[in-house]
Amino acid sequence: MPRKIFISDIHGCLNTLNELLEQLSLKKGDHLILLGDYIDRGPHSKGVIDRVIKLGSAEFTLTTLRGNHEQMLIHDYLSETVKGWKDMADEVLKMSFGIERLEQLSRSYFDFCNELPFYHEEDDFIAVHAGLDFSNENPFHSKENLIWIRDWYKNIDYQWLGQRVIIHGHTPQTRNEIEKQLEELDEKQVLNIDGGAFLAQQKENGLGHLCAFDWTNRKLYFQENIEESSKY
Repeated sequence: MPRKIFISDIHGCLNTLNELLEQLSLKKGDHLILLGDYIDRGPHSKGVIDRVIKLGSAEFTLTTLRGNHEQMLIHDYLSETVKGWKDMADEVLKMSFGIERLEQLSRSYFDFCNELPFYHEEDDFIAVHAGLDFSNENPFHSKENLIWIRDWYKNIDYQWLGQRVIIHGHTPQTRNEIEKQLEELDEKQVLNIDGGAFLAQQKENGLGHLCAFDWTNRKLYFQENIEESSKY
């Protein structure tokens, strides 16, 4: 049976992503949904985007969403190229692209980030980077909150949500916390799959994992950070 699988917050951890993809053994007909934050913090931002672009040519279906770090790259890139503001981009990101200033970034990478949608909705789930702002009549209204919001569970409007589940990332949590959320998924209808992949130095605390969620089989996959270097 074709699977729907989610991954979030890769954060430049290319080697870790490749190992997780090996675990998943994606096949024709599968649908891979990436929830944003491909870049920054880990050592291989460019490599992750290149890998994601290559995944788009595979036999399975790929959906790529926008995270707040892609949005920050957009803002910083435009600031440099249009307004001449001081470069605020992640230094590790610039190293991965072999550039000194963000204005030197190939336009194709900017376009990749700028064309990413903010959410993906199907009959039984909503996929988004950070979450939904239920203080709005339309929780999709604020694009900023779709990629930045935190601490929103207490405001979930279950009448609006119906039987759907919200799958998101953005806020790192431990492997045990993710597994507990899956156990409570039918009741609470929300799952955060950000395992803090870039936090290689916090593995003893349960972080430093890239997580995938197989929606079809209600199964979690975890891959420890295996990058050659990490400042976190």
